[in-house]
Amino acid sequence: MQLEDTCTGSFVNQLNPLKAVATQAPAICLIVGILALLPSISVAAQSSPAGREARLGTMLDQGLAEFQTSELNLRLVKSSGTAAGLAPRSASDFDFVPSELLAARSVDGYYHLGDIDLRLREVGATEWRPYSTAVKRTPLTALPNKSGELARHDLRPTLPADFPLELIRIWAVEDGKLALRFVLRNPGTKPIEIGSLGIPLVFDNIMSGKNLDEAHAVCSFSDPSIAMDAGYVQVTRLNGHGPVLLVVPEGKTPFEAYNPIPGERRRDPDLSPVHDRTPRNMTFEGFYEWMVASRAYQEKEWKGVEEWNPATSITLAPGKERTIGLRFLIAPEIRSIEKTLADNSRPVAIGFPGYVLPRDQDGQLFLKYGRKVSRLAVDPAGALELIPRAVTPSGWQDYAVQGKHWGRVRLTLTYEDGLQQSIQYFVTESARDVARALGDFSFTRQWYENPSDPFHRSPSVMSYDREANKIVTQDARVWISGLGDEAGSGSWLAAAMKEYAQPDKQQLAKLESFVDGVVWGGLQFSDGPKKYGVRKSLFYYQPDQMPSGTYDPSLDWHSWTSWSREASEDVGRSYNYPHVVALYWSLYQIARNHQELTTHHDWRWYLDQAYETSMAMTRFAPDLGQFGQMEGDIFLAVLQDLQREGESDKASKLKAAMHARAEQWQKQAYPFGSEMPWDSTGQEEVYAWTHHFNMDDKAQITLDAILGYMPAIPSWGYNGSARRYWDFLYGGKYPRLERQLHHYGSGINAIPVLDAYRQHPDDLYLLRIGYGGTMGAITNIDQQGFSSAAFHSYPDHMAFDSYTGDYGPNFFGHVWNTAAYLVHDAEFGWLGFGGNVHEEAGEIVLEPRDSMRQRVYLAPLGLWLRLDAGSFQRVRMNTSTHTVHIELAPSDVATNAALLRIEQPAVISGVGTIQPAKTYARERDGYLIPLGKNAVTVDLASGASASAKP
Repeated sequence: MQLEDTCTGSFVNQLNPLKAVATQAPAICLIVGILALLPSISVAAQSSPAGREARLGTMLDQGLAEFQTSELNLRLVKSSGTAAGLAPRSASDFDFVPSELLAARSVDGYYHLGDIDLRLREVGATEWRPYSTAVKRTPLTALPNKSGELARHDLRPTLPADFPLELIRIWAVEDGKLALRFVLRNPGTKPIEIGSLGIPLVFDNIMSGKNLDEAHAVCSFSDPSIAMDAGYVQVTRLNGHGPVLLVVPEGKTPFEAYNPIPGERRRDPDLSPVHDRTPRNMTFEGFYEWMVASRAYQEKEWKGVEEWNPATSITLAPGKERTIGLRFLIAPEIRSIEKTLADNSRPVAIGFPGYVLPRDQDGQLFLKYGRKVSRLAVDPAGALELIPRAVTPSGWQDYAVQGKHWGRVRLTLTYEDGLQQSIQYFVTESARDVARALGDFSFTRQWYENPSDPFHRSPSVMSYDREANKIVTQDARVWISGLGDEAGSGSWLAAAMKEYAQPDKQQLAKLESFVDGVVWGGLQFSDGPKKYGVRKSLFYYQPDQMPSGTYDPSLDWHSWTSWSREASEDVGRSYNYPHVVALYWSLYQIARNHQELTTHHDWRWYLDQAYETSMAMTRFAPDLGQFGQMEGDIFLAVLQDLQREGESDKASKLKAAMHARAEQWQKQAYPFGSEMPWDSTGQEEVYAWTHHFNMDDKAQITLDAILGYMPAIPSWGYNGSARRYWDFLYGGKYPRLERQLHHYGSGINAIPVLDAYRQHPDDLYLLRIGYGGTMGAITNIDQQGFSSAAFHSYPDHMAFDSYTGDYGPNFFGHVWNTAAYLVHDAEFGWLGFGGNVHEEAGEIVLEPRDSMRQRVYLAPLGLWLRLDAGSFQRVRMNTSTHTVHIELAPSDVATNAALLRIEQPAVISGVGTIQPAKTYARERDGYLIPLGKNAVTVDLASGASASAKP
């Protein structure tokens, strides 16, 4: 298997001479390759190929035209009528479009805001003909403006002579808002079918040649709500600050699909002669276009794929015309996106607890629009049940929502004026059952036993190929088959976190055998100068040391990804360490809080292994260890447990080592690097330690940055889905640059977001996106328990990848976050996230439905309740007296006592210190509560004077 050449040929070729660097990590060679290429990328962007210099001069010789609306400053290239600048008036030093590359990108083959793509055919014909205004830049003649218009151009001169339509582009101001319109008219005698119509949305996500400070200052990410007539695109700054650009339909311009514009190396010679020439790589994801019609794509490139919305086409009869258009709105900040949409008479939908709905979780959907819903349609039929309820004081229509059948569900709402809005749900089995299925699949289908394996990977939970339905014992990206990196560690990490969440004695026996037989002394050195160091992979490519036939000849073993044995034994990649620490810590927790579930070692051994591995990262991998790590919260957990266990010397050493890292982050404006130039991996740990060490300014910067790439959108795929777009290259069966939905960024970035919410329970937006990321992580798990790396968002695939890949950190995030939240909102009333809510005898009752049922947050009290052992059945809260009644599940064979921790991360006016009303023994900062054959009730009260046994 080869990595798809999406990075451009010259980029990939640059990697081959870097074999020595490539031994440092599966991706470290890429960042070096990028850095080596930045000068050439810059040159490519600032110069034009032979024969085009004259045209470049002509394109810009006519200069620019400048316009102002109430919210935006627009600059147009006079000769092309495309956008040269789109700056918010509230932040005029910032530009949503890549204006700094205007000169370089004003030649043929570069897309700009104002272009259009079409595929046409005469009605009755079979072949589509593609057209694009970006292919050849021919100067246009401006047409006379009509009332409210800023610029009007006939676009036919920039299109081929056989283009059969009249096409006018208009920039206008309507109701004070900037609008972009296209008028298509059929002047011929035969009807013309428009099989695809795409409006390219070219915003500045080009980070190439920029450092992190520059990228956060000038770049943006865009995310879509592909919701037909109610659709929109939000363009948010990397730093997470406002203003936000919102692109919404004008007139009948449905948002049917979101199509990636091909890069130069990916053109389709048959149907896609157009492509954007901007080099695509780790610093540039690519541009997208708003698809008004997509039938031509769904007949060929997207054939057989389940899209977000059904395909349509547009037919223009002779003499008829159709106007489509977009408006550009400004929201002052990310949290005000929905308010801005509503204020501009756009339909708004907010789902609670989100759009991933376990079948035992009650959901609510609130809709706001000036017209009533006239029809509801669910596809597949019967997969959702909706019951209308009351209308809120501010006009939100409330629906009760219940998931009925597993899988993707499209809800289509039709309003009285004909406007259609699609909302995408994903229904799962109960969260507890989903986690249980993952464990079953991990320790059966993914369980690898082969005592004669030459790479000593047996016994273990290994990577799995769902398409082939077999373990991936060989891949030229050796870490996938070598239990290393995220893509090789992901499966056993997910299995370990499942055991922490839901211990199973038989599965734990296998997990402990994996620790003793494969990890300790294999994947991790158990003696010598590298003791506690974690190697990159157990699998490697060394044919001169292996019997003939060891390696599959169908794979490309000449790639830089096929490490030698020496390279595989390198311990300098810091990102391999948190997975091993999480494995040990999970077993420590199980051994410490349950009886007779683990048998190989006691809890002290597992905690010590977690500590030593944490310290080893700082010794063996200081270069990469300076960055935030995925699952980095595990190091803070190890520190806290060392302190609780009285291991003061070890705790002091670990704290000092982590403080040194945090001090480095404090000195950087945006400390979010990694092996990649920009990443959404390290923010989780950067937030954890800067918050822990009271570096509050850096923690806030980190949280803001997360908000910039983790949207709240009425779609299970995008809601809470932190931006990732390159990890299919390293862990997917289908390796390419692509916006990944619910890759592990979702689970891990939800950790700091939810932590911040518990400190600020009035900020419902944080809970919405944090919970969206937490639950998005379990959509990757199919009904049998296979866990996919991520969902392919590109419309030619639209399915979960067939490799388990690097799913493990995602499930880590889910387990770390999963909880039941009780919230009261002034507009929406009582809400439950991860639990069902009802009123009973004057109290509010929360019944947890999350996968662990060991954490509860009561937002009105700012109260965070956690169990290290035992589980919550129900929690009742009296809003007047601030008393809380907890019902704990009965004991089982492995758990005879619950350990309850009580924290109040938020200061709520009128709420004092909450403590148990009875006396319980204290242990490790918690209350030890004996369990029995029946449920046990624990009463908490504000200002309770309970004593505690030491």
